[in-house]
Amino acid sequence: MADDGESNVNPFEGMPMFGDISRMLAGQGPLNWEAARQFAIMSATGGDGANPLMGMMGGAAPTASANIEPSVRIKYGQLADIARLHVADVMGLDVPVVEPSVATPEQWAAQTLEAYRPLFTDLATSLGGSDDLPDDLASDPMAQMMAGLSKMMAPAMMGMAVGSMVGTLARSAFGVYDLPIPRATPTLVLVPPTIDTFAADWEIDEDEMRLWVLAHELAGLTLLSIPHIADHLRTLVQRHVGAFRPDPTAITDKLGGLDDAAAGDPMAAIQQAFGDPEILLGAVRSDEQLAMEPMLDAAVATTIGVIDWVVDAVAVRIVGGSALQIAEAVRRRRAETSPDDRFVERLLGIRLGAEQTARGKAFVQGVVDRAGENGLAPLFTDPEAVPTPNEIEAPGLWLARVSPDAS
Repeated sequence: MADDGESNVNPFEGMPMFGDISRMLAGQGPLNWEAARQFAIMSATGGDGANPLMGMMGGAAPTASANIEPSVRIKYGQLADIARLHVADVMGLDVPVVEPSVATPEQWAAQTLEAYRPLFTDLATSLGGSDDLPDDLASDPMAQMMAGLSKMMAPAMMGMAVGSMVGTLARSAFGVYDLPIPRATPTLVLVPPTIDTFAADWEIDEDEMRLWVLAHELAGLTLLSIPHIADHLRTLVQRHVGAFRPDPTAITDKLGGLDDAAAGDPMAAIQQAFGDPEILLGAVRSDEQLAMEPMLDAAVATTIGVIDWVVDAVAVRIVGGSALQIAEAVRRRRAETSPDDRFVERLLGIRLGAEQTARGKAFVQGVVDRAGENGLAPLFTDPEAVPTPNEIEAPGLWLARVSPDAS
């Protein structure tokens, strides 16, 4: 173990370009929330030339867009009353009466950061665990310095990573339940600029697209307001984020190449390096996470499958002939898996691509084909009826377990 003289050495000594950052990092918790906020705004706006690192150090921060017109919020409230009745009828459940609100992408990102603050704090705490070096590196001064640097930078890197992830999600999110993780407080937050742009791009009537999104959000709100479903999914995600096993040497290779990259634009190089999830997650995935992956996949597939089935059934009623067009447009949107989707998967364990959607849809349709539209009722009412990974692939097995007469 290093003595007190060694442990107090500043790893940034002799590196002037890091001076401001070193001061900025003083007094952080496990996650630098100012970094998260700045990167979320930058990513949500698509990058407007403002540098979030400069904003964190008192410089120019990314610029927010204009607020949503009150008339748009009123319109969504009126359409929500229509969609709510049909979602309740299809699901056979009471839909929570939550007044829809509207947000810009950056407002959605800020609200999402706050809503999942406990989850992201658990994630940061997990990733910022033990910094003990392996025995063969414990006496290596360079390894010691890099481990100290990693520990000092971890909260800021985590903030950058989480903020970038949430901000990028905000650019494409229609509402809260694009990310199927329960929130502590039920809420409906729509993102009209994104919804209206999508409708225009696909030549879909604006109000019909809004109704479709409201049906999706109300279905998600209703499903994830059921305590045993929400608790099961929330517990799995919390277990996943709490099961990272950090490697103090994982950051070394990434930082080793920083000097060359910084020759052109040092601040841009830092931003790129510390916004890279590989720096955080390069060698930290645990056996526990691998073992629980099938359960988390099954929970996510079930959630997506039920919501999509409800939306399809409701859309035929309230959107009519455009229902298939909207469903196809949304399907293609989901099929375009991006690095940002993989970022969500690696940080939170939530896989959102076309494969998960297909699995969930096949399970729900298999249940409905065998047991009718009420076949899903046990899922909504029985805490023991959450599908297992094997049952997701074989809906008949699930029905045989939870409703033998229907199978």
